[in-house]
Amino acid sequence: MSNARVPIWPAAVADAVAVLAFTFIGIASHDGSLIAAFGRVVWPFALAAAIGWAWTRAWHDPTRIWPTGVLIWFTTVFVGLVLRAVSGQGLAWSFALVTAIFLAITMLGWRALVTALRRAQAANAES
Repeated sequence: MSNARVPIWPAAVADAVAVLAFTFIGIASHDGSLIAAFGRVVWPFALAAAIGWAWTRAWHDPTRIWPTGVLIWFTTVFVGLVLRAVSGQGLAWSFALVTAIFLAITMLGWRALVTALRRAQAANAES
């Protein structure tokens, strides 16, 4: 389904909110100072999500789960974890697993919801 008539910004905002929520929840759950930790924690994943958007050319069909959403999610997780590790922030396997699961639920979840809503609208329009 082509999304040429759908604005791109809501999709970009939804992915950004997923990364920001991941950051805020992670800092809060580890009793970190939000102000001190925010920039250090968010940048690898925000940059990775932007890279995912660029290399998949997501603006062509940003709400599509496959391949767009899955590739943006994978890039955000993989590149974000690599950037985190090479910047000296460390990398625990449990953190990598939580990162992958949380971002899958949020970044793919909103796309699945949009897809379901569109299918429901199409079904209602046909009846």
